[in-house]
Amino acid sequence: MVKLIATDMDGTFLNDQNQFPEDFYSVFEEMKQRGIVFGAASGRQYYNLAERFHDVQDEMLFIAENGSYVVYKGEEIFSNTLKKSDVKELLKIAREIDGVYIVLCGKKSAYIEPMDDKAMAEINKYYARQQVVEDLLQVEDDILKISILDFKGAESNSYTYFKDYMEKLQVTIGGYVWLDIMNAGTNKGIAMQKVQEYFGVHKKQTMVFGDYLNDLEMMQQAYHSYAMANAHEQIKKVARFKAKTNNEAGVTAVIKKYLSEL
Repeated sequence: MVKLIATDMDGTFLNDQNQFPEDFYSVFEEMKQRGIVFGAASGRQYYNLAERFHDVQDEMLFIAENGSYVVYKGEEIFSNTLKKSDVKELLKIAREIDGVYIVLCGKKSAYIEPMDDKAMAEINKYYARQQVVEDLLQVEDDILKISILDFKGAESNSYTYFKDYMEKLQVTIGGYVWLDIMNAGTNKGIAMQKVQEYFGVHKKQTMVFGDYLNDLEMMQQAYHSYAMANAHEQIKKVARFKAKTNNEAGVTAVIKKYLSEL
């Protein structure tokens, strides 16, 4: 029996209008009654995820910041923060990339320097708690990751500046315009492994959903791995099963079918 279900958010659980599946709360109640732990696994900030799931946030799991911060029922169960020396070095490189915007993602808040309205609109989608500072190098917080907003395309542009860091750090393409840099060994898959150990759950008892490259390792950590019909081709190759698109409520459709067959 599946005991743990986790879903990516953007392009997976949420539709293109940033909305939940209409049937989510009824499905959540049935999962809860059957003792299934449900979680959101996202590049989004923990505070953003908790706000989005405000009605049930104290009853669910959050794998936030692409696996660098894991919270269950309001309590931290795992985190992986960057060294201050690495933060300084990465900020120096990021500032040399023309036209990008930097988000310093800490446990207490996200930190940004003053930026234009277009960038702020994008950042506001994912960061519910944020502070504008004059200099990111002066921030005092435990830093979970550095996110780079790149309207030119993260995979083809800003990613190329950090290829030499692949051995030392985790460099993850989180979406068309997002690049995330974290400690080596930080991704949704490793976070999922920590969660499985915490709950005593096996891969065969785990179901996951994803659509983009930052979901790759998570797909490999669950037997019941579902790529959305709108997913990146690499995710489709790794996932064992397929779900309908995010605009067709593919996540809850699969969960409902599974629950109906128990």
